[in-house]
Amino acid sequence: MSKMTESDIETMTIEQLQALGYEYMYGPDIEPSGINPLRTYQQVILQQKVLEAIQRLNPHLTQDKCEEALKQVTQINSPDLMANNLSFHRLLTEGINIEVSKDGNTQGEYVWLVDFNQPDDNEFLVVNQVTIREDRKERRPDMIIYINGLPLVVIELKNAIDENATIEGAYNQIKTYQQQIPSLFTYNAFSVISDGLEAKSGTISADFSRFMAWKTHNGMTEAKNTQPQLEVLIQGLLNPVTLLDMIRYFIVFESSKQEDSNGIISIKTVKKMAAYHQYYAVNAAVLSTIRASNVNANSPSAEVALRQQGRSQQHLVLEQKAGDRKAGVVWHTQGSGKSLSMVFYTGKIVLALDNPTVVVITDRNDLDDQLFGTFSSAVQLLRQTPKQAENREELKELLKVGSGGVIFTTIQKFQPDDGSSVYELLSDRSNIIVIADEAHRSQYGFSAKEVDVKDEQGNVVGKRTVYGFAKYMRDALPNATYLGFTGTPIEKTDVNTPAVFGNYVDIYDIAQAVEDGATVPIYYESRLAKVQISDEGRELIEEFDESFTDEDLTQTQQQRAKWARVESIIGSKERIKAIAKDLVTHFEERLVANADHGKGMIVAMSRRIAAALYEEIVALKPEWHSDDLNDGVIKVVMTSSASDGPDIAKHHTTKKDRQVLANRMKDEDDKLKLVIVRDMWLTGFDAPSMHTLYIDKPMKGHNLMQAIARVNRVYKDKSGGLVVDYLGIAADLKSALSFYSDAGGKGDPALTQEKAVEVMKEKLDVLDGMLFSFDYREYFTASTSRKLAIILEAEDFILGIDEGQGKVRFLTAVTALSQAFALATPHPEAMEAAPEIAFFQAVKARLNKFDSNGGSGIIGDESMEVRVKQTIDQALVTDTVVDVFDAAGIKKPDISILSDDFLMEMQDYQHKNIALETLKKLLADEINVRTKMSVIQGKKLMDMLTGAIKSYQNKILTAAEVIDELIKLAKDINKVDSEANDLNLSPYEYAFYTAVAENDSAQELIGKSKLRELAVVLTEMIRNNVTLDWTIKESARAKIRVIVKRLLNRYGYPPDMSTLATETVLAQAELLSNELLKSN
Repeated sequence: MSKMTESDIETMTIEQLQALGYEYMYGPDIEPSGINPLRTYQQVILQQKVLEAIQRLNPHLTQDKCEEALKQVTQINSPDLMANNLSFHRLLTEGINIEVSKDGNTQGEYVWLVDFNQPDDNEFLVVNQVTIREDRKERRPDMIIYINGLPLVVIELKNAIDENATIEGAYNQIKTYQQQIPSLFTYNAFSVISDGLEAKSGTISADFSRFMAWKTHNGMTEAKNTQPQLEVLIQGLLNPVTLLDMIRYFIVFESSKQEDSNGIISIKTVKKMAAYHQYYAVNAAVLSTIRASNVNANSPSAEVALRQQGRSQQHLVLEQKAGDRKAGVVWHTQGSGKSLSMVFYTGKIVLALDNPTVVVITDRNDLDDQLFGTFSSAVQLLRQTPKQAENREELKELLKVGSGGVIFTTIQKFQPDDGSSVYELLSDRSNIIVIADEAHRSQYGFSAKEVDVKDEQGNVVGKRTVYGFAKYMRDALPNATYLGFTGTPIEKTDVNTPAVFGNYVDIYDIAQAVEDGATVPIYYESRLAKVQISDEGRELIEEFDESFTDEDLTQTQQQRAKWARVESIIGSKERIKAIAKDLVTHFEERLVANADHGKGMIVAMSRRIAAALYEEIVALKPEWHSDDLNDGVIKVVMTSSASDGPDIAKHHTTKKDRQVLANRMKDEDDKLKLVIVRDMWLTGFDAPSMHTLYIDKPMKGHNLMQAIARVNRVYKDKSGGLVVDYLGIAADLKSALSFYSDAGGKGDPALTQEKAVEVMKEKLDVLDGMLFSFDYREYFTASTSRKLAIILEAEDFILGIDEGQGKVRFLTAVTALSQAFALATPHPEAMEAAPEIAFFQAVKARLNKFDSNGGSGIIGDESMEVRVKQTIDQALVTDTVVDVFDAAGIKKPDISILSDDFLMEMQDYQHKNIALETLKKLLADEINVRTKMSVIQGKKLMDMLTGAIKSYQNKILTAAEVIDELIKLAKDINKVDSEANDLNLSPYEYAFYTAVAENDSAQELIGKSKLRELAVVLTEMIRNNVTLDWTIKESARAKIRVIVKRLLNRYGYPPDMSTLATETVLAQAELLSNELLKSN
C-alpha cells in the first residue's frame, strides 16, 4: 500500500491550480543551471517576466521607462520588512509614478504591474521547490504563486497523515522564512499554510490565531465539512478573479501611534486581509449599492462584485428596485471585523462609483472617534484622508464639494437648531453614500411626536413636532444612498431600519463566527447569590427601562424618580461593598487561571456607583490604585462635570486621557487590568485580551448584546470570554436572544458556565480513564520528595501506554483540560478539581521537559504550554436558546430515551426548562442516528423537532406545551422503529422502503406488501452495482439511475412520481454507500 506524502499534496495543489488556468514550472528548471533559467538564487522576482508584463500592460511606454519602473520594484530595501511590504503593495495597487515627456512638457504617469480589471491579461504561474539564498541562508519554500513574475503568494504544505507534521508547523516555517529570506516577503500579499485537509491564509504580521480558513469555493454555498479545506481555499481564494480582487481591495495596513511610559512615540503597522465572510459581504454590499444608486453599473468593480455576490444571496435586497437609495443592511456579529468590513467597502465603493462622497454616521461621540481612528489608520486603502465634522457648520462645508471625501459625523448633528420640523438641504447630489454603524438603533426613525416648547423660565408656552433623525437625514441628503452595518439583528418590531436602509445584504451569525475562529464563545455566570437585592428592588429593576440615563433631559419627572430609585437600590453602600469584595476575589482567581494574562471590565449603572465601586475595590487592594494615568491596575473611564462633586470629578477623562487608557488596556503587558465604565467602551472598543465582563447595570436588547461582545475577541490562546451577572440579566439575555434566533441567527451569545464545567469534567474523566490502573491519589497528601517520585512514576506509566503512543494523547488531553478549567474558574466544582488538574499539569510539564533518559527532550509543538485554552470543545456552540435560569441538573438516563418511564419522568419534572433542554438534546441525538440511515425519516423527524423548538423560542408554546410535543415526537420515533420490525425489513431495506413509500399515491396504487418487495429487490440491486467511485463519476450514477427507474416501472410505480422517487433513492443510496460497499 503506497503511503501519502507531502509531495502528493504538492502535486494535487499544482493540478488544481492548473485547472484554474495557472501555468506550472519546476523550481530547479528556472535556476541558473536549469533548462529555462529565469532567476539567480538571490533573485526572488522573475525580472524578465515582470518587464514583459510592464511592456504588455503599458504599451505606450518606451523601453527606458519600462526599465525605470522595474527598477522601482527591485530597489525596495529598507531594514524594515513591513515598510518594504507596504511600499511594494502601493506600487502594485496604485501604480508606479514615473515622469514622461509629452509635447515638450514633463508630466507624471502611472505604470501598472498587473491588470486588475482583466484577470486574463495577466500570467499566473505556480512554481514548486524554489531555492532562495540570502545572507548565507538557503531556504526552499514548497510553492510560490507568481503573477506577472511577482511572488505574491507563498504556500507551505505539511503531510495530513503525519501526526507530527501539523499546520502550525507550516506556520512556524513561514515565520522562519520571513526572518531568513525576508526579500521574498517584500512582495508577499499573503501566505497559505496547509496539510491538505486544513488550510488557512494570513499576512506577514498575522499570528497563528489570525490565519483563517476559507469556507466556500464559490461564494454562494458553504463547503461541506467532508471537503478538504485546501481544495476549497484554492477554488475560492486562489482563482484569478478573487485573488486579484483580494489583493487590490481587501488588504489593509493599519498604523497606530503608541507612546510608552517615557513619552517615546513609535508607529506600529499591522497588515490585515479580509476573512471570507468579509470579502463576500463587501462585494454583495457594493453590488447592492450600485443597484440602489443606479449609477456606474458598468464599472469593472461592479463586474467583479457581480461575480462575487456574497456567501448567501439575500433575495429580499436583490428584489428591491434599482435606484431606491436603500443599499441594505450587513449583519455581522460583534467581534467578527465589522469596522474593517466598512473600511474595505469604502475602499472599493470609492473606485466603483467614481469617487463618491462617503458619510459615515454613528450615534455616539466615542463610537465616532473609534471608527474614525480605524479609517484613519487605513488611508492607503481609502486613497484619501478621512475628515471628522466637529459641528454642523463643518459638516455643511465638507459636503459642498462636487465629489470625493470620507466624512465622519454623529447622527445628532442632523437635528434642526431653529426649532423647525425640516432640516435644511445640505446636498442634493446623488453620488453620496451614507454608511450607518449600528443601523438598528431607535434614532433612525421617521415617526413624529409632539414636545413641549418652554420659555426661559421653564413654563410651557406651546407644542412643536419633532421627527426621528432618519427624516432629517433625508431632508439634508435627499438623493444619497444608505447602507447599514449592525452587529445584532433587526428586531421584528423595528420598521424603521428596513424603511431607511432596505433588507439584509449579508448575514454572519455567532455560530459561524465561533466555528470559523473569528470570535470566541462567551460564557455566562450568575453571581446573584453573592449579592442580595430585595424582592421589591428586583421587581423595580425588572420593570426599569434601561434606555433612560441620568443625563437624559427628555425624561418626565416620574421617569427620573424611577431611575433614581433603581440607582439607589443598585448603588446602596452595603451592596457596593459586597460586590467589591466578591469581584476582587473572582477577578484574582480569573487571573490565576489565565496565567496572569487578560483584562476585565466592570459596567456600572451611574457615575456615582462607578466612583464608589472604585473606592471600595482600592480599599481592599490599595496597591491597585495610582493617581498617575500611566500607572495603576484599575481605572474608571468616564466624563464628569463640575456639578458632580469632587468624588466623581476626579475620575473625569478627556479624549486624550481615554486614548492613553485604551492603549494601556490593549497592551497585554501593561499592568492596567480592570476598568470601570458606565456607557463608554461598551460598543466599538476592542481590547482582544479582555476575558471577563462584570455587569451591574440594567441592560436589554442590542445594548446588552453589544456589551457582552467586549469579551468575544480572538486573542492568542484565549478560548472564551466570561460574562458575570450581578443583577439578574438572564431573562433580558434570553429576550435579546429570542429576536436573534427569529432573525435567522444561529449560536448562543452567552453559554452558561455550567457548560464549561461539564466540559472540564469530561476532560477529567478522559485522563482518569488513561490512568485507570495507576493510583495517583497519594500525590495530594505526600511530602515534596514523594510527590517528585510519583511524577516520575506517572511519566513512566504514560510512556508505557500503547507502546509510547499514549504520551501524545496524554499531552493533548491535559491541554484540553487546562483550557476548560480556565473557562470554568472560579466555579466551585472547578476549584474543587484544581489539585487534580495541577497534578496532571505537573506530569505534562515533566513529559514536555525531559525524555526518559533524563536529557532535554525536543517536543515538536513548542507552543503547547502557551496555547492553554485554545481548542475548547466546539460542541459548546448550540444553535438554539439555552435556559440559564436554573442551576439544577438532570443526569442522562441509562434507560432508553424512548421508554415510557423516562418520558413520564420528563413530563412531571418540576424544572420545565431543564426537562426541555434534556429532551431536546437526547431527541436530537436519536434523530441524528436515524438521519445517517434514512434520508426521508431523518428529515421528517428533524423538521418536527425544529418546528416544536422554534414555536417555543417564538413564545407560541410554553415550556410545558413543547415538552408534550416532544413526547409525541418520541412516540412517533417508537412507531418508526416498530414499523421496520412489523414489515420484517432490515435497517437498509427499511431506509429504501421509506424512500419509495413516501408518495401516498404509490401506497394506494401498489400497496404496502408490493412496496416492501420493491424495497428488498432495490436494496439488493443497488448493493450489487455500487462501486467505490459511483458518487463521483456521472456515468456510474447514470447506470444506477437507469436500474432504479426500470425497477420502479416493473413494480407499477406511478410514472408522474418516478423521477422524484429515483432521485430520493439515489440520495438514500449515497447516504448508505459506505455500508453497502462493506457488506459486498
